[in-house]
Amino acid sequence: MPELIDTYLDHSLFNYEIHYTKYAKHAKEIAFDAAKKGIDIVCAVGGDGSVHEVGTALIGTKTALAILPAGSGNGLARHLHIPLKLPQAIQAINQAHTIVMDTVLVNDKPFLGVGGYGFDALIADKFNKLAKRGFWNYVKLITKEFYSFKPIQISIELPNIKREMPVVLCTVANASEFGNGFCISPQSSVTDGKIELCLLKPFAFWKAPSVAYHFFKKTSHKSKFTEIIPVEKARIIIDQQMAHYDGEPFKVRKELNIQVVPKSLNILVGKK
Repeated sequence: MPELIDTYLDHSLFNYEIHYTKYAKHAKEIAFDAAKKGIDIVCAVGGDGSVHEVGTALIGTKTALAILPAGSGNGLARHLHIPLKLPQAIQAINQAHTIVMDTVLVNDKPFLGVGGYGFDALIADKFNKLAKRGFWNYVKLITKEFYSFKPIQISIELPNIKREMPVVLCTVANASEFGNGFCISPQSSVTDGKIELCLLKPFAFWKAPSVAYHFFKKTSHKSKFTEIIPVEKARIIIDQQMAHYDGEPFKVRKELNIQVVPKSLNILVGKK
């Protein structure tokens, strides 16, 4: 990575320092300190978990987030059209094409792209504990856990809606996908001042290939098992306490107050 940065970064535009994380949450400390010093850009090198740590530390600051995608899923990088090949991703930083994106706040926890409760939270927790990462290990884990998973019960309160229902997924989407091309909310935008509640209703196990097909073809909003509700804020009560935010597993309270925080993070994106 240092050799790639030395080769492809435009040294006429940037001076830079490389910092290596030494323990969990160290990336958050590094990013927070950089913002206090007035550094222009902090670049997260890694997957969505690393991006989550760095990005949440930069919310509300003038310092911009850049991403060199080096993880398993790279969901936010994919949504923002950041090249997945590292030389091209570094060259995209040279273009310095910056937007101001929305972020999400759930009780006291912020996140950037996608968070959720239900099957995705279970998979995030178990995937985080795997010794080996990668797409096929992710697929194996999903296949193994799906048939024993029991839907969770949720209660949703919106300004004009109150509902109780069982769901396989209750996903809060600011960006469109979890990663690896698994697109939960194809019409989500990080700059529209809204988030989407994506509800996947229980379905028979033989319908799983059809449901998965819609997600990977970015047509989940057309599935009869999926309901997507754009909101600015919502209150959700869940019957279990496992969640994930940007793929990072967390234990949460059963009562969740969710809101979008418009235009709260400067971020470098791809050409599109």
